[in-house]
Amino acid sequence: MKDWLNPVERGRQDEHGAQLVEFAVALPLLVVFVVGIFDFSTAFTLKQRLTNIARDAARASASDPATDLRGGITGTNPVSVMDVYYMVDNYLLANNLNDCGLSGSTSAAVSGLTWTFTASGNGCPSPGLTIIVNRGYYYPSTGGAVPSANCSAQSPGAQTAVISTCVSVQYAYPWKFGRAASLLGASTVLPAQISAAAVALNEN
Repeated sequence: MKDWLNPVERGRQDEHGAQLVEFAVALPLLVVFVVGIFDFSTAFTLKQRLTNIARDAARASASDPATDLRGGITGTNPVSVMDVYYMVDNYLLANNLNDCGLSGSTSAAVSGLTWTFTASGNGCPSPGLTIIVNRGYYYPSTGGAVPSANCSAQSPGAQTAVISTCVSVQYAYPWKFGRAASLLGASTVLPAQISAAAVALNEN
């Protein structure tokens, strides 16, 4: 029957060209889905790891005596702060994560009872790694909010202030989803760092 059709009608019944066009249209969307699933699952896993180490480091620091916060030797970080520093560094290395050259320097920016360590070497993507330890973090006894990434204390208002230790770990994550989304003409703004913060009540 096909042999009797003219070339125009024969071309209409040939679906090979249509399948090729459908594949070309669907391919970018498929790439975005695959890259998105892989990228966001990797980011979620990293977030869980950072949450675990921030929680463990906050507990360890909060259980240390607070006597080392009175000053001590000039230029020396308190033991309770260095506990966090070494725990985070060892955890990253043990989990095959780049420590961004953190172990090369123990210098920290100090503001009151907050110590901030930064590292961006060893091939680490920008902006690198940031560790914040606030040994004088306080929040209201009821109704306190989730700690922020910079471990800023919360105003207790008329309530009793709970004095604790806050540890924040911020780690650079090079997203691939943004480049994949550009295949569809979309632009995405994703955070340059994945962060996790934890608080533990000071015991001493």
